[in-house]
Amino acid sequence: MPHYEYHCPENGQTLEVYHGMSERLQTWGELCSKAECDLGATSATSPVERVISGGLAMPSSKSGSGTPPSLPMAKSCGAGCGCH
Repeated sequence: MPHYEYHCPENGQTLEVYHGMSERLQTWGELCSKAECDLGATSATSPVERVISGGLAMPSSKSGSGTPPSLPMAKSCGAGCGCH
């Protein structure tokens, strides 16, 4: 499943979440729900913007299984949101 970063202009925080390609989060409430993070003082209806990132590049290997490794859910939002 691809990972995406979303930024909230209201509180200046960015969270990284995993979800399907067809899903798009629109609000801080949706983002915090997906990231399993507390809303903090920010309104659940505050809009968020998806940040364009380079993604994850996997080197090819003749001896590899062809299956990408599983990655842990990362949360990089900074202090104050309650998800740390």
